[in-house]
Amino acid sequence: MMRMGVDLGGTKIELVALGEDGSELFRKRIATPREYQGTLNAVVTLVNEAEATLGTKGSLGIGIPGVISPYTGLVKNANSTWINGHPLDRDLGALLNREVRVANDANCFAVSEAVDGAAAGKRVVFGAILGTGCGAGLAFDGRVHEGGNGIGGEWGHNPLPWMRPDEFNTTECFCGNKDCIETFVSGTGFVRDFRASGGTAQNGAEIMSLVDAGDELANQVFDRYLDRLARALAHVINMLDPDAIVLGGGMSNVQAIYARLPAILPRYVVGRECRTPVVQNLYGCSSGVRGAAWLWEKR
Repeated sequence: MMRMGVDLGGTKIELVALGEDGSELFRKRIATPREYQGTLNAVVTLVNEAEATLGTKGSLGIGIPGVISPYTGLVKNANSTWINGHPLDRDLGALLNREVRVANDANCFAVSEAVDGAAAGKRVVFGAILGTGCGAGLAFDGRVHEGGNGIGGEWGHNPLPWMRPDEFNTTECFCGNKDCIETFVSGTGFVRDFRASGGTAQNGAEIMSLVDAGDELANQVFDRYLDRLARALAHVINMLDPDAIVLGGGMSNVQAIYARLPAILPRYVVGRECRTPVVQNLYGCSSGVRGAAWLWEKR
């Protein structure tokens, strides 16, 4: 069985076709038309090209930066705003004459890493994407857990746990709330804290270079970041106790996280014991599109 996955982003649409064993058969990326009908047509064109090239038809999964409401059947919460309010799965299904499965892109990330990635074989996997924002997804037995409201895994839009007095009401999130986990543990939040503390670095890589060089301010900010990440992930462990946590996004490339976080997590996990593996993703920026393909699970 050939499985095709599409990562439908705000600037690019990428399609990958996988063989039964997960091997990559076809990949192509194009710019995203920033209107709904054009987006539909672009996906159809990519699918037709992949199938013509490979000489076979396949299943199709789509990862989007939003969700399909289980109540209306329409896309909501997508930062690619032109797909909001539309029945994306049904419209593509009609054009391609097949069922199309759609899931949040962070859930696709979790599925990818659970099926044949860094957490392959683990039953309950929590995937956290620490990038410009902070997305997260859940995979149970290699399948998306969306929940009754379609928002399973929206970890980043809960308040930072065990907040310190100097952390209350210090950040504002695009979701409309204050002090969301996203505003502290995303790459953007890491840089915000450093600059608010008097630093001048422009990105996380520059800050980590300063950390490695022994810069006192950079190390203080990174210590705070690790403690906040530990609190945020301990909240997940206390509620879900996943078999593995996989990190994605730009901050997932910071190797010091994996070296130092395991010693901090037990401070916040009930019982003060924790050996939950926290691992770097295997597929990097390709994980989401692979996970979209794996929305059609192995039989």
